[in-house]
Amino acid sequence: MAAAKKAVLGPLVGAVDQGTSSTRFLVFNSKTAELLSHHQVELKQKFPKEGWVEQDPKEILQSVYECIERTCEKLSQLNIDISAIKAIGVSNQRETTVVWDKYTGEPLYNAVVWLDLRTQGTVETLSKRIPGNNNFVKSKTGLPLSTYFSAVKLHWILENVRKVKKAVEEERALFGTIDSWLIWSLTGGPNGGVHCTDVTNASRTMLFNIHSLEWDVELCEFFEIPMTILPNIRSSSEIYGLMKISHSLKAGALEGVPLSGCLGDQSAALVGQMCFQDGQAKNTYGTGCFLLCNTGQKCVFSDHGLLTTVAYKLGRDKPVCYALEGSVAIAGAVVRWLRDNLGILKSSEEIEKLANEVGTSYGCYFVPAFSGLYAPYWEPSARGIICGLTQFTNKQHIAFAALEAVCFQTREILDAMNKDCGIPLSHLQVDGGMTNNKILMQLQADILCIPVVKPSMPETTALGAAMAAGAAEGVGVWSLDPEDLSAVTMERFEPQINEEESEFRYATWKKAVQKSMGWATGQPSANGDPNIFCSVPLGFFIVTSMVMLIGARYISG
Repeated sequence: MAAAKKAVLGPLVGAVDQGTSSTRFLVFNSKTAELLSHHQVELKQKFPKEGWVEQDPKEILQSVYECIERTCEKLSQLNIDISAIKAIGVSNQRETTVVWDKYTGEPLYNAVVWLDLRTQGTVETLSKRIPGNNNFVKSKTGLPLSTYFSAVKLHWILENVRKVKKAVEEERALFGTIDSWLIWSLTGGPNGGVHCTDVTNASRTMLFNIHSLEWDVELCEFFEIPMTILPNIRSSSEIYGLMKISHSLKAGALEGVPLSGCLGDQSAALVGQMCFQDGQAKNTYGTGCFLLCNTGQKCVFSDHGLLTTVAYKLGRDKPVCYALEGSVAIAGAVVRWLRDNLGILKSSEEIEKLANEVGTSYGCYFVPAFSGLYAPYWEPSARGIICGLTQFTNKQHIAFAALEAVCFQTREILDAMNKDCGIPLSHLQVDGGMTNNKILMQLQADILCIPVVKPSMPETTALGAAMAAGAAEGVGVWSLDPEDLSAVTMERFEPQINEEESEFRYATWKKAVQKSMGWATGQPSANGDPNIFCSVPLGFFIVTSMVMLIGARYISG
C-alpha cells in the first residue's frame, strides 16, 4: 500500500521558546498564524546557596533538541511535511548568563539565572563608583544597577570562577545570554557556530548603549568585561545562520533551515500581541510578570521605577523601537513554590481549584519577594512574607492570596506606567501560561478596574519569534503589514467588584509590601552567612502558621 501523501499547508515557521521553567518548540502556519504542533520539557533549577539560582546550559540545549525532535514526530503523525518549515526563531529568558569554551562547546560554569541574588555585594560596591550627579549607567542603558542584569553576573563569574578566568586569558571564552548560547550551538557550535545576539537581549546586559545600539566601551570598562568575549549584535529579524542538527533523526530534516528571528521573551510577546503602535501594551504572566508599553522610536525614561528597553528591530535596515517595562520577579514561580516547596498543590493547575473553593483570601496577603522586589521599588532587601493570618486561614486562602499577589504586583506596574505615559490604559492585553487560570484573569480585572483581554491562542511569545523569523529578508514567508496580520479572537474579563473594594484591598497589599522590606540586612550570622536573614520571614510564617493553621495533613499533600 502506498504511503499517505504528506500535507503541505503553505510555509511553516518554527519557534524555540526557551523560558526559565521550561523549553518549547512550536510550529505555526505563516499564512494564518495557526499553531500546528508543539512539545514542552520542564527544566530544573539549582539553588546551591541561599539566593543563588542556576541552570545547566547543556540541559537547556538538550531540552531544545528534544522539543524539536518530538514536535517533528508529532507533525509527521499529523501527516504534515516538516520540509515546509522555512525558518526558525528563538525567544528566550533574558539576562541569564552563560560562559562557554568556543573550542569544545562545553559550558565553563552553570548558567546564572536572572533571579540570582549572589551579586548584591557586587552591586553595592559598583554603586559607590557611580557619580551621584551623573548616572552614566542608567543614561546609557535605561536600567538601574541591579542584580537582575547580565553585566554584574558576568563580573562575578570572571572574579570568582578560576576556570572562566583562565579561559578568558587563553582567548577561549565566549559570553552570551541564552539566545546566544542556543544560536551558537544550533548553527554548529565549535564547528562554525555563529556567536551573536539581537538588540533586545543586548539591551538587558547593561553593557549595551541603547542609543548607539552598540557595546559600550565605558560600560565594559566599568564592569571589567573584556569586549572580545561579547557576541556580535544583530537585528531581531535577519538570517543569523543555518541549522546544523543532523545527529537527530526526525529533526535532521531541519538541517539547513535558516535561524532568522531572535527576541528576548518579553519583546517576542509584544510582537506576538501585535503591539506595533505607540502606547500599546501587554502583560506576560510566566515565571515572572512583565508589562511592556511600546514607546515607538522614542526612548522614554521613567520617573516611577520602570525600565527603558529595546522593544524590537525587525530587520537590519528597519528602525529600532523602544518600550517602557515593569518587571516583577515572582509570578508563576509562586505557584511552583507552593507546589514544590510546601507541597500544598499536587500540580500547578490545582491552584485555580483551591482558590475557587473559597473565593477570597480572608484578609491574608502574600508578598512573594523571594528575590527582593523589582519594579517599581528595586529593593533587594525585601523578602517574602505572608501576613494577616488567623486561626481560620487555610491552604485555600493562601492559594487565593498567591494569585492576588500576582495581580497586585501588576497593578503597581500599571500605575507607574500610567504616570510615565500620561495616558491610562483602557484595557490590558495579557498572555503567558498563567492566563489559562480564569480566577487569576478575573482577579486581575477586578484589581485593575479595567478589562483584561486575552488572545484565544496564548502562545504569543513563540508567535512573536516565529513572526520575526518568517519576515526576515531572504525568508519572506510572513508579512508584518497590519492588513495581512490575522485577526485574533479575544476573551474579555470585565471588572466585577466596585472600585472602593478594589482600592481597599490594594492599599492593604501596599501595607504588606512595606512590611517585606529591610529583611536582608547583611548582618552576619553565627556561621558567617550574611544572607541568613533572607529566609526568616517566610520561614517563620510558613513553618509555624502552616503547621498550626493548615495542619500536617495538608503539608504532606
